[in-house]
Amino acid sequence: MSVTLLLLLGGCTTARPVEGPVRLGQMAAVNGPRVRADRVIEDSRCPADVRCVQAGRLLVRVTVFGGGWSRVMDLEPGVPVTVADGRLTLVAATARPYRFTFDFQGGL
Repeated sequence: MSVTLLLLLGGCTTARPVEGPVRLGQMAAVNGPRVRADRVIEDSRCPADVRCVQAGRLLVRVTVFGGGWSRVMDLEPGVPVTVADGRLTLVAATARPYRFTFDFQGGL
């Protein structure tokens, strides 16, 4: 392999999934599948320092990746969704900047 090719390849990086809160576009490792938060579809939640009559709603579009498959879905906080052999839940979300925490329960 030439030195030039090695130098070019050395500059390549692969985004590694992280555990814990992730930003939009970042990959999360969730005890099996990987989840990428693609975009916020709706965020009508009240700011933390405001008293609201209605709680509002958060809807996040994600892509879930398994062994050789991927699936796009919309998640709401606290609402588990069946994926592969388990259930995926958006357990926490903060705004500005957005950060998301997911949980996956299932598998053998």
